Amino acid sequence: MEIPVYLFTGFLESGKTKFIQEMMTDDRFNEGERTLLLVCEEGEEEYKPQYFAGGGGNVFIENVDAEQLNSSMLMVLEKKHNISRVIVEYNGMSEVGKFFDAMPDNWVIAQTLMLADATTFLNYNANMRQLTFDKMQASEAVIFNRFDNSMNKNEFHKIVRTAGRRIDILYEYKDGHVEPDNIADPLPFDINAPVIEIKDEDYAEFYRDLVEEGQKYEGKVVKFRGIVAVDNTLPKNTMVVGRHIMTCCEADIFYGAFVCEYTQDIQLKKRDWVMLTGKIHFKKHSVYEGVGPVFTAIELTKTDKPEQELATYN
Repeated sequence: MEIPVYLFTGFLESGKTKFIQEMMTDDRFNEGERTLLLVCEEGEEEYKPQYFAGGGGNVFIENVDAEQLNSSMLMVLEKKHNISRVIVEYNGMSEVGKFFDAMPDNWVIAQTLMLADATTFLNYNANMRQLTFDKMQASEAVIFNRFDNSMNKNEFHKIVRTAGRRIDILYEYKDGHVEPDNIADPLPFDINAPVIEIKDEDYAEFYRDLVEEGQKYEGKVVKFRGIVAVDNTLPKNTMVVGRHIMTCCEADIFYGAFVCEYTQDIQLKKRDWVMLTGKIHFKKHSVYEGVGPVFTAIELTKTDKPEQELATYN
């Protein structure tokens, strides 16, 4: 039986316990399902199961060390309490991927939310950027609580958008009312142009948008500068081309690239820089181990490397 998992992340005193407490008090969410509540962090707030909908008899609280989690341990807890769902208050100092790796095969993420104290978030982001990015990237939504009108939404918005354009952002004010983030995110290039020209400084935005909302690029012609990867496993006249992208810090640099097929008479070797104008079609390819965007080169020339080789989010 699949076990749905509701994962709540955020740093200490970010409001996770209060949020979960209120959620479990609501009988629309807590209708008597046997629920395992995994608490991976102890803050000042404590759970009050007696106030949970139904009196809390269906909720089994287990305090665990996030760094010690493994599949066997979680399977034992599943059987011990004969549960039908899991709620996790995760430790902000642990990477979310460690929890995903520890999940038993029949546990399925139903929702992941990040809670953040707006009064401390910017400091956490400045001093622990990798951990902050880790939580945002894994989340469907980020909720900034304890927000007030002296704060600049643009600062918070820009930080979250480095982790993803689809992440919902909510601001909960000190009086309890909640406002959605309505700041527009226009792309820095014209997707409706006959040839979509990607500036060097905009490659990271283009890569993310093509990965997240690829179908709107079907049949589009795009021009960009990238670095080549070739090897003997690729079919003839096929290369991989893209840029190295830094999402939040040096530890997260990756090669964000796409398959390109070409007929031009050009000798390419690994780490050559090229200017590519190509049409995008989505189709199966071994590089993607499934369907992905494949460029058909219209123009392909060698070029100099850009002033800044590493692509970053604006």
